[in-house]
Amino acid sequence: MSTGRMSKARSVTIVAVAYLIAIGAGAAWLVAGPATGRAWLDAFIADVLATGVIFVFSRVYKNSSFYDAYWSVIPPLLLLYWWLVATNPDTLRSVLVAIVIVLWAIRLTGNWLYAFPGLHHEDWRYPKFKASAGRWEFFADLFAIHLIPTFQVFLGMIPVYVAVTQPGPGLRWLAWTAFVVGVAAVAIEFVADLQMHRFVAAARPGEVMDRGLWGWSRHPNYFGEFSFWLSLALFGVAAAPAHWWWLGIGAVAMLAMFLGASIPMMEERSLERRPNYAQVFERIPRFVPRPPRASRRGASNRSR
Repeated sequence: MSTGRMSKARSVTIVAVAYLIAIGAGAAWLVAGPATGRAWLDAFIADVLATGVIFVFSRVYKNSSFYDAYWSVIPPLLLLYWWLVATNPDTLRSVLVAIVIVLWAIRLTGNWLYAFPGLHHEDWRYPKFKASAGRWEFFADLFAIHLIPTFQVFLGMIPVYVAVTQPGPGLRWLAWTAFVVGVAAVAIEFVADLQMHRFVAAARPGEVMDRGLWGWSRHPNYFGEFSFWLSLALFGVAAAPAHWWWLGIGAVAMLAMFLGASIPMMEERSLERRPNYAQVFERIPRFVPRPPRASRRGASNRSR
């Protein structure tokens, strides 16, 4: 189905309907499907079924950006389901992790809604993925764009399952630490988004963003996003300290995706489209925020 230049309002309505159907499909499985006896596995199956619905809409409308908001819409629902089925959960820890996830979901979904122009637009990375797959384009769309991100997010949410289903107070100090890290992560992402939106609105062609948080890190949004998933891992460890060795796997997987795929693709595109980005590349740290280095040109001028 061709979307043409569909209005934003109509596009958002269609995407919302797709998500309601997807959530309904997942909920139907949880209510009427055969139970596995493991709440995390039941939720995973429901998650995959919901992803399948979004994939169908992506194919029908020839636009894989149907999936974009799925990243932030599903985690609060996973949390809610696990909390409802938990036996004697620790209330304080559950409330703290819920606050972090809801704040994160509101920010990320809101940012998507603000920047989403309509279904005539598709994230530039998706056609690139599909074109590089050639005759395997269908499977690249299904797995690389839909199922693998769903699996990554679910893996990052496993510590939340532990945090809301494990009875007992666990390590209170670590739960509060996780809360502080999570709220700080959301704040970093919010400020980074706000600064970028204001920059884009006033930027001249070819101008690069190198101020505010973007003057301390070339990708403060990705740093904030990783910090959020790290906070979820800390919540899991706070509930079950003996399992610390595997509860961070989801956060590590997110870090690997950001450093190994997302950031390199973004930087390659920026270097191609904005020649001045090479100076940003030289001065500003890639990921972890810190004061920028002086450019070689500026250092040379000061030495004269």
